[in-house]
Amino acid sequence: MQTTRQRLAYILSDYLAVFAGWCVFNIIRYYTLPTNASLPSLGAYFSMPTVIIGQVLLPLMMVCLFAISGYYNSAFFKSRLEDVLNAFSISLIGAVIIFFAVLFNDSIPDRLSNVEMTAMVWALIGGVTSIERVINTRIAAKKIWNRKIAFSALIFGQPDKAEALAKDLDTKYRSMGFAVTGYATPGAEAPKTGSRPSYSLENPEEVINGHQASCYIIVPDGLSIEQTINTINALLPTGKSVYVTPGSHHFLASKARTSAVAGEVLVDVSKSDIPDSTRNLKFLGDIAASAIALIALAPVFAIIALMIKLDSKGPVFYRQTRIGYKKKPFEIYKFRSMHTDAEDTGPALSSADDPRITPLGRTLRKYRLDELPQFWNVLKGEMSLVGPRPEREFYLKQIVKRAPHYNLVHQVRPGITSWGMVKFGYAQNIDQMLERMKYDLVYVENISFAVDMKILFYTINTVLTGKGL
Repeated sequence: MQTTRQRLAYILSDYLAVFAGWCVFNIIRYYTLPTNASLPSLGAYFSMPTVIIGQVLLPLMMVCLFAISGYYNSAFFKSRLEDVLNAFSISLIGAVIIFFAVLFNDSIPDRLSNVEMTAMVWALIGGVTSIERVINTRIAAKKIWNRKIAFSALIFGQPDKAEALAKDLDTKYRSMGFAVTGYATPGAEAPKTGSRPSYSLENPEEVINGHQASCYIIVPDGLSIEQTINTINALLPTGKSVYVTPGSHHFLASKARTSAVAGEVLVDVSKSDIPDSTRNLKFLGDIAASAIALIALAPVFAIIALMIKLDSKGPVFYRQTRIGYKKKPFEIYKFRSMHTDAEDTGPALSSADDPRITPLGRTLRKYRLDELPQFWNVLKGEMSLVGPRPEREFYLKQIVKRAPHYNLVHQVRPGITSWGMVKFGYAQNIDQMLERMKYDLVYVENISFAVDMKILFYTINTVLTGKGL
């Protein structure tokens, strides 16, 4: 609740800051434009319908731009430097939009004055927003430092290590915002003080269900890698932040985020080092592209569905449970390319000459047409156009045993296509899955619009040339 309130406070403050900046600009604009001399007063100018609409809608547009930039993704632990940089960089984008939408047609004798007015819009909106944000961030930070705002945290680790970390967090001059409410230790051994409840580390799912917490902290020192991995696997699907103490998460090979520069350094393994703006733009692009694709490909869907019905007995679509974003299971959709009894004896990977594949299915797989229904998964927010391919839990457990860092791919939404699929193709065994995994991990660490475009380009080439098998 306090996170929601703080986020709403930033949104409302930004709106009012932009409102104030634009209001000041309109006053300057009134005294600058020659055509406004005919208006009896400044009040008459502000009574004009176009000015009123602009005064209301422009701040709303800027708040939307700030949201897309990812500024509101995190309500606390903001950097004042990042506050200012975000305010001025996004305000510059807004000023350019305002120039073409509003100022371009202003009756100013020379174009240079229009550019100066645009610079003034940028300075006013960026400056007022920066001041408001610095004040808000400072107030929120002081509340955390003084322990007026705290987030309940559950520590997983050996009793002495867990207690030492809790004591350090409790006694810091400035709080980091963690209020330790319990421990999960091997064998449920109670810490020396016995001041907080202790649970069994052997069943992390039961701990999660029985002890509500806002975030989780893992101290791997003294724990086996298997215990640490099992704990992370159980905590990631909760959607809450999972922190690991540094120096002991060497089995993770990613640019993970640290929680603070000052104080106890904790590594957030539930989030990769991907800019929030990239995440938001990628998500919005996925939704728009999938909606367009589903409409445009509707005739193709109908033709393929009819051909599947004529080719073999069984349903048109095939659904299968896969593990997706933050290790949450979801139902993936495909056009059925195998006979209905393909996995009656259990999960089995396919190969190029797999007899379970139907005659039509071979063509669908060759041109990757069987993957088209996954645009629906993208529209639902379960998948992305580009991202690591989602695996079944049966194979995921085998992969993680040999390569624990594979869990990092769950920090982003799985994709219809992936770098691994483009570079490696379908995997026929666990060894090949591990080989393909390398590309997926590289993608997670280098995710960007340019990389996505390259992967989509190579995917289209694969489809057109029929290299899907």
